[in-house]
Amino acid sequence: MRLLITGSSGFVGQNLCNFLTYHSLIVHPIFLRNLTWKDNLVGDAIIHLAGKAHDTKNMGDASEYFKINTELTKELFDAFLESEIKDFIYFSSVKAVADVVHDVLLEDVRPNPKTPYGQSKLKAEEYILSKQIPGGKRVFIIRPCMIHGPGNKGNLNLLYNVVKKRVPYPLGAFHNERSFLGIDNLNFMIKEILQNKNIKSGVYNFSDDDFLSTNEVVQIIASVLNQKNINIAIPKLIINGIAKIGDFTKLPLNSNAIQKLTENYRVSNQRIKSAIGIEKLPTSTVEGLEKTIKSFGLGK
Repeated sequence: MRLLITGSSGFVGQNLCNFLTYHSLIVHPIFLRNLTWKDNLVGDAIIHLAGKAHDTKNMGDASEYFKINTELTKELFDAFLESEIKDFIYFSSVKAVADVVHDVLLEDVRPNPKTPYGQSKLKAEEYILSKQIPGGKRVFIIRPCMIHGPGNKGNLNLLYNVVKKRVPYPLGAFHNERSFLGIDNLNFMIKEILQNKNIKSGVYNFSDDDFLSTNEVVQIIASVLNQKNINIAIPKLIINGIAKIGDFTKLPLNSNAIQKLTENYRVSNQRIKSAIGIEKLPTSTVEGLEKTIKSFGLGK
């Protein structure tokens, strides 16, 4: 099986390419900034990972999101429709449909993205879903939640450094539940889609099986570091007051930071598991987080 992959140099792309190659699939990177990318569009599947990533500080040019995440995706998808390639897998995001999740996020939620990143991803989804798919082809829209794994230096790494320095975690009074996606489970689900032709086209959330609170993540980090968990339950009123001060100063604890650390964001993965025919993913949420956290200590 010959696979064409955009975004192969990114964190997800590198891991996925290595995983698929290990399982005897032929991976061929394509670069959409190269004007000749359409000249050799031959293979069994396209996995579209390339895009402009979410800027949590909202400092990016909004038009760039639509130029890269929407227009390039539309151009690639049109080329797929005209080709002999059978499968198209587009990596969108849960942020294409919801910035806030009050219950559990399902695939049929009414989209309401608030950021240019999410809106640009949604526009690409809408374009893909508006097209008539020729017989014999499959099209998948994947909505992953927060992806982590060895080599990824995201928010988990920041939390790791706080715990490692034995700085007390002050938000113990807040309890939330969040979904995570370990890179091993992501790789597994993509391989299943590629190899199991009985899996039908559609929109699929990607997440691990269990929800964890930020307090539990802090506990896991402390356990990996073999340290005592220093978790302080400062009253919420005090924390929110400090956060408001942080909104107008350079304090790291501001309203945005508090929201990210304490909000609920639960994502259902039941649809993709049912399509694959499994009850559980191969790697548990805790196992995946432990693997990622251990990699921070190795400098990887």
